[in-house]
Amino acid sequence: QVHLEESGGGSVQAGDSLTLSCTASGYTFTHYCMGWFRQSPGKEREEVAIIYSDLRTTYATSVKGRFTISKDNAENTLYLEMNSLKPEDTAMYYCVTEVVPGRCFLKTDGFWGQGTQVTVSS
Repeated sequence: QVHLEESGGGSVQAGDSLTLSCTASGYTFTHYCMGWFRQSPGKEREEVAIIYSDLRTTYATSVKGRFTISKDNAENTLYLEMNSLKPEDTAMYYCVTEVVPGRCFLKTDGFWGQGTQVTVSS
């Protein structure tokens, strides 16, 4: 059974850094695309970053150059390093994994973790 557990969220000041972690279990971690999404109150869930099984990455324009997604296959852990945080980065951040190999439909068909809150104050 797939299980995702996020950690690393918190309250920081603008300009600070945070690294989110997502530990996965219950499946073969290396074969699937994974990503981070976020949601603020009153807004739709937004794709932040994706890492594919071949380690290609994509980023939302709003975080490109500030955030880095990576994964440690040996530790079954997905990371999101967030630098130069801005108040508009405040959101609940979710780790998401695909559950079917060879595709990447995270937003609609992925398996979601419970989320970790990031709050950035100015």
